Amino acid sequence: MARGDLTGEEWSLVEPRLPSGERGPIPDLRQQFNAVVRRFRAGGPRRDPPAGYGPWSTTRDRFRSWATVGVFERLTPVMIAEAAARGQADLDLLRRRRVKAVTAGS
Repeated sequence: MARGDLTGEEWSLVEPRLPSGERGPIPDLRQQFNAVVRRFRAGGPRRDPPAGYGPWSTTRDRFRSWATVGVFERLTPVMIAEAAARGQADLDLLRRRRVKAVTAGS
């Protein structure tokens, strides 16, 4: 797990809220989500992700498909509300890792 990747507990909050693939479960879904989040958090060259995140084109395609269907706009407020219900410590953790609401055109 790379620095900044979601912990197991954080992933358990995110995973059920991501759309499933058209042909069934998406392999390496957690890795792809971490790659998309890393791109927003750390910036850096789009076509030069760190080893372990997979091809840059997969990250781009996954981001576009999620942004097009509004995953980030729906995920952020739900995650904050759920973290608040679990307690202040979880809320602080999610605020540090929150993904900005973005659109496919951004």
